[in-house]
Amino acid sequence: MSEEDKRFVESTSATEATQTAIENDGEYIDLNEGEEVVLDDDDDNNGKEPIEDEEDDMDEDLDVDVEEQDITGSHNGEQETLEIDMSNNSWTYFDNHEDSVFTVFAHPKLPMVCTGGGDNKGYLWTTHSQPPKLVTEITGHEESIISGGFTSDGKFLITADMNGLLQVFKASKGGEKWTKFGELNEVDEILFVTVHPTLPYFAFGANDGSIWVYQIDDAAKLLTQIMSGFSHTLECNGAVFIPGKDENDLTLVSISEDGTVVNWNCFTNAVNYKLQPHDDFKGIESPWVTVKNYGNLIAIGGRDGQLSIINNDTGKIVSSIKTLDNVDDVAELSIEALSWCQSKNINLLAVGLVSGDVLLFDTQQWRLRKNIKVDDAITKLQFVEETPILVGSSMNGKIYKWDARTGAELYAGVGHNMGVLDFAILEHGKKLVTAGDEGVSLIFVSE
Repeated sequence: MSEEDKRFVESTSATEATQTAIENDGEYIDLNEGEEVVLDDDDDNNGKEPIEDEEDDMDEDLDVDVEEQDITGSHNGEQETLEIDMSNNSWTYFDNHEDSVFTVFAHPKLPMVCTGGGDNKGYLWTTHSQPPKLVTEITGHEESIISGGFTSDGKFLITADMNGLLQVFKASKGGEKWTKFGELNEVDEILFVTVHPTLPYFAFGANDGSIWVYQIDDAAKLLTQIMSGFSHTLECNGAVFIPGKDENDLTLVSISEDGTVVNWNCFTNAVNYKLQPHDDFKGIESPWVTVKNYGNLIAIGGRDGQLSIINNDTGKIVSSIKTLDNVDDVAELSIEALSWCQSKNINLLAVGLVSGDVLLFDTQQWRLRKNIKVDDAITKLQFVEETPILVGSSMNGKIYKWDARTGAELYAGVGHNMGVLDFAILEHGKKLVTAGDEGVSLIFVSE
C-alpha cells in the first residue's frame, strides 16, 4: 500500500482504532461471531445452534464530517494552499490488499465477503465486526483476481484471474476453514465468472470468445466439465444462467465483442439460438459488454450505447434503444451496468454508462422515465432485492442509494480517493461493501 493510500485511511479516527487490531496475529473469524453456519458433510459443527450476529454500535467518531483541509506549505519562498478531501462516512475498512481491489462478493449465509485484487491475492474477511477479521487468504494466483463468486449454499468459493487460472475452495467448520477443492487453467485469460443462482454450476468466458460451464461435483470430489462453446469470434464479455424447470434444464446466454448473442443448452452443447449483428439486430453491430436477465427477458448493453431487450423464449428482439445522443467521445456511451427492479408493480430497468448517466427505463413501454446524473463513470448498479432502492458505484469514489421511483438520492457513501470498481449489498441494503481502486474496501452502514 502506497504512502498516499495510508494517509487516506489514517484521515479518519476509524483507522486508528482498526489498524492495530488488523495487524495482530490470530485475528481470524470466530464462529461465535457469525450469523449462520454453513453445514458441510465433514463439518465439525453439525447440530450447532445458529449463532447470533455480534453487531457493534456505530462509533460516532467514525463519521468524519470534514470535507476539506487546508495545508499551507512553502515552495520557492511562496506560500501554497493544497486542498485535500478528507470526507469519510464509512463504518470500517479493510486494507490488506496492496493494489486495486477489482471484485467483492458476499457469502450467501455468513457475514463474510471475498475480495480479489491486482496484488494477485484474495481475502475472505468478516463484515459484522469492527474492525473486520481475516478469515483466510487466497493464494495460488499469479495475476490479478478479477472475478469469482460463492455457490448458493455457501459451501464453495470460486476465484479467477487474468492469467486464466480458476480455483475452487470448499468450506468446512461452518465457514471458518477453506481448503482447495480443484483448479482449472483452460484459457489464456478469464474475463468473468458467473455462478448458477441455485445449482452447483459455474461458467466463465475468455478473451478468445470461448465459454465454459463446469459442475462442482462434491460427491466425486471433482470439477466436471459440462460444456465448452466456441460460437463467438471475439471476447466473450458476459453470460447469465436462465432458470430452468428442473435440474435437467441448464441454459446459458452469452454475449460477445463480435455483436453475437448465443443461447446454449449446456447439457447437449447445442445452440438454441444465435443472434447475429446484421440479420437479427437489423444492421446494428454493437460490441456487447453487459448482460442481465429477469424472467424471460434479457437486457444487453453495448460499448456504443446500444441497449437491446431479448425475449429468451422466442429469441426475438423486443426493443432496441440508442441510450444517448450528441456525445462527443464514443467511449462515454459504453453501458457498464444493468439491473432489473424486482419490486412488485415497479417495472424498471436501470442502465449505467461511462458518461455518468443512470437511465431508468419503463419496462412496459421502454420509455425513459428518469436520468440521474453522476460526475464520473458508473461502474455497477444493483437493486436491493425486491425494493425500488437502487445502489450504484462510480469512478468518482462514491457509492449511492437512489429511490428509483423518483430518482431522489437517499445516501452517498464517501471515503475512497479513487474509483469504486465493485460493491456487494449486505443485510437487505443496510450495509454496502466496496472494492476501491486505491486498494481499500470500505463498509458503509445506511438505513
